[in-house]
Amino acid sequence: MSCGRRLTAGCTTQNGVAQLPQVQRTDGIEYRISWLTLNRNVKSPQAGIVLRSPRLYIVEAVRHGGACEGSEGRGEDGKEKFGPPCRYSVGDRAVGDQRGDPEEVTNVKIDRKVEVVVAAAVTVVFGVGNRVLYKLALVPLKRYPFFLAQLATFGYIIVFFSILRLRHQAGIVTDEMLSMPKTPFLAVGLLEALGAATGMAAGAVLSGASIPILSQSFLVWQIILSIVFLHRRYKINQLLGCFLVAIGVVVTVVSGSGAGHSLTEAGIFWSLLMIVSFMFQAADTVLKETIFLNAGRRLKGGSVDLFVVNSYGSAFQVGGDLHTLMALFVCLLLPFMSKLWGIPFSQLPTYLKDGAACFLNIGTLTSGCDGAPMLPLLFVIVNMAFNISLLHLLKISSAVVSSLASTISVPISVFAFTLPLPYLGVASSLPSGFITGAIILVLGLLIYTWTPNGGPPTNVSLASPS
Repeated sequence: MSCGRRLTAGCTTQNGVAQLPQVQRTDGIEYRISWLTLNRNVKSPQAGIVLRSPRLYIVEAVRHGGACEGSEGRGEDGKEKFGPPCRYSVGDRAVGDQRGDPEEVTNVKIDRKVEVVVAAAVTVVFGVGNRVLYKLALVPLKRYPFFLAQLATFGYIIVFFSILRLRHQAGIVTDEMLSMPKTPFLAVGLLEALGAATGMAAGAVLSGASIPILSQSFLVWQIILSIVFLHRRYKINQLLGCFLVAIGVVVTVVSGSGAGHSLTEAGIFWSLLMIVSFMFQAADTVLKETIFLNAGRRLKGGSVDLFVVNSYGSAFQVGGDLHTLMALFVCLLLPFMSKLWGIPFSQLPTYLKDGAACFLNIGTLTSGCDGAPMLPLLFVIVNMAFNISLLHLLKISSAVVSSLASTISVPISVFAFTLPLPYLGVASSLPSGFITGAIILVLGLLIYTWTPNGGPPTNVSLASPS
């Protein structure tokens, strides 16, 4: 029994990754078996097999047509000789596999789950910090929220491309990663821009209490898009768990706030526009997951560095001219977006100059800018860390798991604002249904993560480099 991925590799050399010390003969077929631990993103000129994640694999010979150098044949003396098999079947060792130690396999699976849980916890922590520090950053920049948004956007591009360049010079990011098709990255950036524009348009009309309700459509969109484009199938307990998590967040955040009445007053159009905004954002995360999955095939089992996805997705362009297309999109959207923030386009240059002066806390227009530039810089830094952790979680799990982690940070942020935070004055009080919503949310998480015994194995075929 083998529960997990089974990969079929081409010819390998005796100096390759696969080391096959044991040989058995049955009905004229040669079997060579060895357990391997392969590091993520390892790519060596001598390696016969390149795999994506550090897991245990079993390698065995399988019969197939044709021959290659080093395959079984007859020598000059007429006797059979056996070299490295032409083809190997590589599969995860599973619990209960008679060929492996169940305890060791169980430890591997536990390590993988621990990695995802730790990454999710880090994402939740940064998500809470991101929400809290955004509120704090707006204390000195309360008259310049649009400047703060642009500071985060362009700072994001500059910092991430700088990190990408350093990782490329260090050999972590390979030329093969940089030569990947750029169309998906262009689509990622376009979806992010559309999501931001439509979200700001709807957010300018909708009340703050109604947005958390509509934001739960993000998780629904991710499930639908994952089913349609990733052909993913969810169990009943997973769908029920996601539903309960969404309900728990709504009850936790907006109980007693009159959000339902606010939705009715705003009108159906703006509510639908906000839902469309979350559709663009969900499509963005699903597309990023698709990029990671396709990279495994294009990079012959390797894994694309997440800074490639983050940087190219933000700037839409590679190489030295990192601002070309990003600047084009921003310039096209600036008149529309500045109007949504209540800033006439003719006054935008003056607005940005005054915002920069307040951010630097210098000049004569710095009254009320206490806390700058420390608080805005802390927000930008934590926002970058949150995006990195979110993309890393998506890379090792799925778009839905990353969405759940981001969703959980919402009620925790609500609780954080009840603490005596600096610069915010009097702490807010907990919504009346906070405890009830938190219980529903935790119940949803437990149901989502519940895995019945005896689930069917899943197999994915992936070619390895020859």
